[in-house]
Amino acid sequence: MNGIYKTTIALLAVLMLVACSRKKNTFLSRNFHAVTAEYNTLYNGGLAFEDGKEELALTYQDNYWEILPVERVTLQDEIDTPGEKKDPNFERAEEKAVKAIQKHSIYLDGKEYNPQIDEAYMLLGKSRYFDQRYIPAQDAFNFILNRYPTSNNINRAKVWKAKTNIRLNNEDVALENLQKMMDEAELEEEELAEASAIMAQAYINLDSLPEALPYIKLASEYEKKNELKGRYAYIKGQVYDRLEMKDSANLAYDEVIEMNRKSPRVYMINAYIAKARNFDYDKEDKVAFLELLTDLEENRENRPFLDKIYNQIGEYYRNYDSIGLAIDYYNKSIQDFKGDKYLQSMNYRTLAEINFDAANYKVAGAYYDSTITNLAINTREWRRFKKKRENLDDVIKYEDIATQNDSILSLVAMNEGERLAYFTEYTNQLREKARQDSIAQAKAEDRITNKEFYKKNTGGTSKAGEGNSTFYFYNPTTVSYGRQEFKNIWGSRKLEDYWRLSSKQTVSIEKEGPIVETVKINESELYDPQSYIVNIPSDQKVIDSIAKDRNFAYYQLGLIYKEKFREYGLATNRLEKLLTLNPEERLILPTKYNLYKIYNQEENIALAEKYKNDIINNHPDSRYAEILLNPNTQLATDESSPEYKYKELYKEFEKSRYGYVIDTADEYITLYNGNDIVPKLEMLKATALARQDGFEAYKKALNYIALNYPNSEEGKEAETLYKTTVPKLAQKDFSTDEESDKWKLVYQFPVTEREAATALQDKLNEGIKEYNYFNMSTSVDYYDPNTIFVIVHGLNTRMGGRGFAEVLKENKKYKIKRESFEISSPNYKIIQIHKNLDSYLRETTLEAEK
Repeated sequence: MNGIYKTTIALLAVLMLVACSRKKNTFLSRNFHAVTAEYNTLYNGGLAFEDGKEELALTYQDNYWEILPVERVTLQDEIDTPGEKKDPNFERAEEKAVKAIQKHSIYLDGKEYNPQIDEAYMLLGKSRYFDQRYIPAQDAFNFILNRYPTSNNINRAKVWKAKTNIRLNNEDVALENLQKMMDEAELEEEELAEASAIMAQAYINLDSLPEALPYIKLASEYEKKNELKGRYAYIKGQVYDRLEMKDSANLAYDEVIEMNRKSPRVYMINAYIAKARNFDYDKEDKVAFLELLTDLEENRENRPFLDKIYNQIGEYYRNYDSIGLAIDYYNKSIQDFKGDKYLQSMNYRTLAEINFDAANYKVAGAYYDSTITNLAINTREWRRFKKKRENLDDVIKYEDIATQNDSILSLVAMNEGERLAYFTEYTNQLREKARQDSIAQAKAEDRITNKEFYKKNTGGTSKAGEGNSTFYFYNPTTVSYGRQEFKNIWGSRKLEDYWRLSSKQTVSIEKEGPIVETVKINESELYDPQSYIVNIPSDQKVIDSIAKDRNFAYYQLGLIYKEKFREYGLATNRLEKLLTLNPEERLILPTKYNLYKIYNQEENIALAEKYKNDIINNHPDSRYAEILLNPNTQLATDESSPEYKYKELYKEFEKSRYGYVIDTADEYITLYNGNDIVPKLEMLKATALARQDGFEAYKKALNYIALNYPNSEEGKEAETLYKTTVPKLAQKDFSTDEESDKWKLVYQFPVTEREAATALQDKLNEGIKEYNYFNMSTSVDYYDPNTIFVIVHGLNTRMGGRGFAEVLKENKKYKIKRESFEISSPNYKIIQIHKNLDSYLRETTLEAEK
């Protein structure tokens, strides 16, 4: 018996080995490996794969403001870095698929005999797909298509291969392969639905919505899973919407709504919202529409979607011209934030637009800030709203300056009694508010101390209140003792930062009596009117500076409202008010001219004529008067662009032809009036005026540009230069010889003797070379329309320059007899800026005589 037992065991072992062999195609080996692969390796791999898909779905958030993707999974665009951990579920699924292939494949003579291996390759490809390794995934699907042509997974493999092509941006290839499959193969309904959905996605990606429409309709019709059926129907409605076929879109949304609880509620709610956005306020029943929105709002099941519902109710009231109610609902939508940042951006954007339309630009700017915060950075919308926000920077800046400085100047204008009365009333309000805040805080602390909240929530029956707990705060005896000890040491203190400081206000709470303030609020400077009065400026220079900044802010606001926002009422309000504020001279004329332009634009003939006559009669020599007297200018007759003319004129500037540049710039400014090139021409002209006529002409030109083109880059640059650089250039006092170690030797020539000047420069260069003065150089410099200089640079002292001139004068080779003078580099800069050579020579002569 023992021998028979051993023989049986041996035979069974042999049979098992034969069955496990993958080198023989037998009934036993085929079924053993098929069953083992299906119910062990692939089963576990499939479970891991489904867990991975479920986790992706849970973390995915649809953007219902764009056409939904047919596949509800989050696939990151970033490429994984080496060593980065991937989803362990898909890794496990891939491992199981590979294990099934390696250990259970029976591939003999070019044929696979294990019917589960194609399933293993499908699992391998899908796992790699969701792990975002699209090329390896495509290899797995291609393996099925090439090696298993009779597999029942052929069509599924083609669909998944198309998916990978779409992820690789090869939509054309995906569409070609899928269309071929649909034309040639007899597809089951499930396969047809999946293939149609993928084709629709490819066309949507290509922005070919008309071509996508029939395929998403097929997918919606043949899909059996309710979740996908509802999704496809919603996408169908979105495609109809984009094609502006609103009636068909609403029918598609009705399909989603009719499914009710068969598909996720999120699709139904968004279908209601999408239909609401298609509502025709002129033709449809507004009362019934509001009732529908109200029902959606009041339905408890819709609480997770209240942000969308509130937004849509806000849209209803906005279209119904009930702006106040609209604002309330937009704010409700913001407060009921459910994670939809794009919806938040829409709420903030709409509130920004409402305030912008009401000319509340500062408030609008704050809402645009919030809009930008909730948009993805560097998207087209983000850039668009960022630009809108930047356009408000100037108006917000100058409105703040105007408001603040007006407030300060109004206080300056009050007498002592008026100031005291004003700040007494203000501090009384602050004191009352502080008292109320202290009482409210004390009451809150008293409720906490007496466990009011705890008692309400426990009904007073918790053992924690019965004194039988060892935890300190559950024992009323120890808590009472601790409270009393704290009061003995610190008194009753508010719960706030730095509560131990002696300066902190404290309150005393009587157990059975009223709440009483124990700190004298009156002792704080915050409530002393004199602490405010002493800060009112009294220095006339400071007051004048505040008034000057205020006036300029009003001027800038007038131009911004006029040119940027076309808000002519606001523009005239600011400019007219400016004229009543005794503005500095430089603002008066351009203010009048801009008021003339606005009233002329509004066809207010009387006021336009008033300012026109004022300018012509009181400022006859100004450019404004010239423009008003000669309104008709000759149009350009050539085809050269303004930019080309500017570049050519700049070349003349580089040649020091400043007079020509100034005259020609004036012609072009008149010719191209209103073109963006005009501020550039003005700036070029200003620089030419600086070189030709000096500081005062440059200052006047910068002021003109800053006032007339405040919103252009050149206008802003001119304003900066006027405030920062011009004051530094105003210095006209010459420095002493001891203050400089850099000097120049100057020979003066009339402009008509340029050839003689050039000849002298050649002689000077030859002399410098002969005497080996390598640190010296020469140049021919423009001084004014009548004078040019030949300059020797690189001298260290006045006497060094004078000695070099004497050497060249005595040397028979050069015989330079022309008169010259020496000047330090700082003083040379001054004479070029202020064109005050005569003053310098006069001072030099007086010094020499001394």
